[in-house]
Amino acid sequence: MAGYPHGKFRYKVEIDGIEAGGFSEVSGFDASIDVIEYREGDMVQTPMKLPGLKKYGNITLKQGVADTDALYQWMVAGVEGDVQRKTLTITLISVTGDDAASWQIINAWPTKYTAPDFNATASEVAVESLEIAHEGMTRVS
Repeated sequence: MAGYPHGKFRYKVEIDGIEAGGFSEVSGFDASIDVIEYREGDMVQTPMKLPGLKKYGNITLKQGVADTDALYQWMVAGVEGDVQRKTLTITLISVTGDDAASWQIINAWPTKYTAPDFNATASEVAVESLEIAHEGMTRVS
């Protein structure tokens, strides 16, 4: 028996093996393969379908603004010079506190930083986000 599925609300994010703090949301990591259709003039059947480019969607990390500005500084480093490619590991945590599944994101670098919106009449946490491009995703456990 496979057991019960895990909830998606307990997870941790590590950047280059160092825990990156708490995030309220991690979204957008996916992989796809383009389809190339090919048909020769004398083919009467449907076109052949061949695998094309492999693509990975950008990942968005959202977190409440705290005293650390490590994510912002990662973005600034890329704006002011060479981008710093890092390895992200996103780990789903089981109800017992053990690691349930992990995804490793290869050659990740920030492509967009969004500062929080401010509203004097709202009672919400100020949330910043960082969009990250990458070159590969592997489920490691």
